[in-house]
Amino acid sequence: MNENNKTVMTTDIEAVRSEENDADHLESGDLIVGLDIGTTKICCVVGEVFDDRVEIIGVGTVPSLGLKKGIVVNIESTVNSIRQAVALAEDSAGCDLSSADVYVGIAGNHIKGFNSPGILAVNNREIKQADIDEVIAAARTVKISENTRIIHVMPQEYMVDDHTGIQNPVGMTGVRLVTNVHIVTADIGAVHNLVTCCNKAGLQVADLVLESIASANSVLSKDEMELGVVLIDIGGGTTDLAVFCDGTIRHTCEIGLGGHNLTNDLSVGLRTPLQEAERLKEDFGGAVASFIKPNLVVDVPTVGDREPRKVTQKVLVEILEARVIEILEMMNSELIASGQKNKINGGLVLTGGTALLSNLVELAEQIFDLPVRIGYPTGISGKVEELHSPRCTTATGLVLFGRNTHNEMARQDLTFIGRVKEWIKKIM
Repeated sequence: MNENNKTVMTTDIEAVRSEENDADHLESGDLIVGLDIGTTKICCVVGEVFDDRVEIIGVGTVPSLGLKKGIVVNIESTVNSIRQAVALAEDSAGCDLSSADVYVGIAGNHIKGFNSPGILAVNNREIKQADIDEVIAAARTVKISENTRIIHVMPQEYMVDDHTGIQNPVGMTGVRLVTNVHIVTADIGAVHNLVTCCNKAGLQVADLVLESIASANSVLSKDEMELGVVLIDIGGGTTDLAVFCDGTIRHTCEIGLGGHNLTNDLSVGLRTPLQEAERLKEDFGGAVASFIKPNLVVDVPTVGDREPRKVTQKVLVEILEARVIEILEMMNSELIASGQKNKINGGLVLTGGTALLSNLVELAEQIFDLPVRIGYPTGISGKVEELHSPRCTTATGLVLFGRNTHNEMARQDLTFIGRVKEWIKKIM
């Protein structure tokens, strides 16, 4: 072997070792930040990724100012709120987040989800990863509005010739490879404003993630996803629906109604300020008025110097019940229209702040005719006591989504390293 070849080999080996060190660094605990920029609150969660767990080391939550129905309407106010939440999370974690990968949740009724097929001729040969990439690229080649951009392309299943329901066709042989993917799009302006706010707050956005997809990472089990499950995330400004079956996403939907609408209904119906209406909702609210004793009375603050009025709790809950029924019935109609309802054998999971409304489970079971539970964050360790609430499932799910993304990238890097090692062995 001449000196030039030795120099090339030494350089290649050093490059491989450098990439191995990078992979080891990921395994020793990289920081991933989940940032839920909601209509009513901003929640920043800092997670440290290890081989076998995600440890939460910092949490910061503040009221959200500057958004309406999940869309930024005031950049300056949103930036200030983000900065406050990040500062609290940094103090809690004891570290600087300016260089960390930040996964940001996105919601709003501008979000659209639809299914798209892709077809590729493989000419009776072994299917490789490059073929998977190509058939997915074919599936995402769809006409969308100039004002929208694709934020997710999620494969549902693959088909090789007449064989259906395949999850990973690599190594199989066939003539034709087909896939179905679920595509999620968002308004370009809404995306730009959200990323701009994060950048102005000093953060590096690694990816935008549909909030219902993020929440699913946090609250749904693999068994539920296999059996068929509906996730409904009732946030402050929007309600998000995601349907999973056979271990993959089948349908998504967003509507511009949420917990803030309930608060506003109380404010108007009881003629009380919004802040007081929110307090009354949390302290005395419910989803089913018939469960409330008619003699229970609540003091309702009024505007000006007037004395608080006496209102029965049942009247208060009746106002909330009407709006909750509207939201749940819209979600049930969407589920039926998707053609997926008869595949839901794992029940329905409710999450988001409004999921804490008493008797919501009973009402949802009546409307959907499915077993219902409340979803709490799972799959994390560390400072979990601050996150044990349906309010925190999106931010926690964003960290878990980021972990999965990092692990996938690490696997791809290690595969590349393995190929380089094999090449080195052959030339030595």
